[in-house]
Amino acid sequence: MLVIVLENAPPRLRGRMAVWLLEIRAGVYVGKYSRKVREMLWEQVEAGIEEGNAVMAWRENNEAGFDFCTFGKNRRIPKEVDGAKLVSFLPLEPDPDDEEADVGCVENAL
Repeated sequence: MLVIVLENAPPRLRGRMAVWLLEIRAGVYVGKYSRKVREMLWEQVEAGIEEGNAVMAWRENNEAGFDFCTFGKNRRIPKEVDGAKLVSFLPLEPDPDDEEADVGCVENAL
């Protein structure tokens, strides 16, 4: 099983993904392909995502049963810890226009 999720992707990239995969929700594509096709699709994502971001997950013969990769600006980033791939969150960026923003709460939330 292969799942690709696109956020803020240009319409031409969404159309290209829809040729190969079933779009089950806006920006969420699923299918079942070989490693070679999966890599080709990911190259298309990297080349066409522009200002958006993407994540791809697929079945893998490991402890978790799957693997994933990401591309583009996102708070969630993959991080390997003791051989297991986890997701780390980058801190929130305070809004410069929001005078009531409490930056100290961001550190406590993580």
